Amino acid sequence: MRKNIRNHKGFSLIELLIVVAIILVIAGIAIPNLLRSRIVANESGAAEAVRVVNSAQVSYYSTYGTAGYASSMSALGGSCTSTLPNSSAACLVDSVLATGTKSGYIYNITVSATSPAQNYNVIASPQSPGFSGVHYFCSFEDATLRYSMTPITSCTSAISAEQ
Repeated sequence: MRKNIRNHKGFSLIELLIVVAIILVIAGIAIPNLLRSRIVANESGAAEAVRVVNSAQVSYYSTYGTAGYASSMSALGGSCTSTLPNSSAACLVDSVLATGTKSGYIYNITVSATSPAQNYNVIASPQSPGFSGVHYFCSFEDATLRYSMTPITSCTSAISAEQ
């Protein structure tokens, strides 16, 4: 008995190509939105981390008044499991933030040259500007979060403030 070729099961090459084209169109729409949401999440995390550093600096200053404000992120963090908190490892921020890099941002603290340090600046800069974030964040003793679209060298150079 002769079989009819048209009765076979499966997809033709044209049908598969149409499905692949539809998937590519959907991916072309979804991927930019996914990348943008990642940037927004990184920026939100950076803003919160700057607030955490502000709180940690206040605690550090009140605990280690003879040292003033902490001069580095590692001084605010440190190895909290093996030693007791001290002025070089205060255990006030998590260990990831204490490294100075978290969620696509780099965190730097600068303090005044006086001893004890009476002023500080904390600056959060995107690791890969445009990809990990587009805003730069900073704050100092007044604990007001400031941001800018251009690199910040000092918190007084930031143009916008967010209460």
